[in-house]
Amino acid sequence: MTGNHKSKTITRRRALAVTGGAVAAGGIAVAGYQSAFADETTSGTEATATTSTTATTSTGDACMTLMSNVTEGPYYLDGALVRKDITEGKSGVPLTLRLTVVDATDGCTPVPGAAVEIWHCDAWGYYSGYTTANPGGSAPAESEDGSTADDATYLRGYQIANANGVVKFETVFPGWYTPRTCHIHVKVHTGGEKEDGTYEGGKVNHTGQFFFDDTVAQEVFTLEPYSRHSGSYTTLDNDMVYDGGGASSGLLTLKAVKKANPARGYKGFLTLGVDPDAENTGAGGGGGEGGTPPSGEPPTGEPPTDAPTDSATSSESAS
Repeated sequence: MTGNHKSKTITRRRALAVTGGAVAAGGIAVAGYQSAFADETTSGTEATATTSTTATTSTGDACMTLMSNVTEGPYYLDGALVRKDITEGKSGVPLTLRLTVVDATDGCTPVPGAAVEIWHCDAWGYYSGYTTANPGGSAPAESEDGSTADDATYLRGYQIANANGVVKFETVFPGWYTPRTCHIHVKVHTGGEKEDGTYEGGKVNHTGQFFFDDTVAQEVFTLEPYSRHSGSYTTLDNDMVYDGGGASSGLLTLKAVKKANPARGYKGFLTLGVDPDAENTGAGGGGGEGGTPPSGEPPTGEPPTDAPTDSATSSESAS
């Protein structure tokens, strides 16, 4: 089941993804945000050493392992912006993502030009475009966060892979919503091009989700603003989508900016082993629902009527 997301042709606008920076709101200091994103020139050596995945090496059977496709869930929106920072002022623990797209059918060679799209909920479990969907438990209304974020576009975006297949995103650590564990959605597109600030054409090669170690996630959720959302958090073992496959199932390798202070943020690494010739519909697997609100009803928020333009935010590709 893919929620209320309709099937798309290859000419529909598609968006890529991932991360953004936290702001001082919610008790997260600006200094922590800047520190988390200071290392924008992470070397390939560091990324290889830090990233634990079944598709990081150029030899052996591990290289041939594809990432697991799963459901895109009910909160997907078409037309996200090409941009590196997707926070739009949303508060939370800073999270930087360094993702490497490789061809798992051809010796794990990089896939330059691949468009990586991500989207995820805010610290209280709300998605842009669906801000009235109940995240479960007890949480303030999304409008109470005091940010300047656009309710139709925050925490969504995409980046185009460089010659090494690498994209970088700046975002905040996602919150949670019933009945899901903490996660980030991802699509990998090829064959399209940037147009009007978003991504047009091509095809989706992979639909997946990124996951977080329970110990790290639960420590983050004791901090502001996450702590204002109370209720029963779903661990990895009990999640309807995560299948326990580690990195090949989307489990991120996380590195704390400062171990003694989780509020300073995290860096996440993962290599995405995909088949550039394959096409994925987004139906995927993993429990079917992929995050339907607790009531079982479709989200009540409406997608934006017009695709955002470059003027809404600065667009940039990973260097």
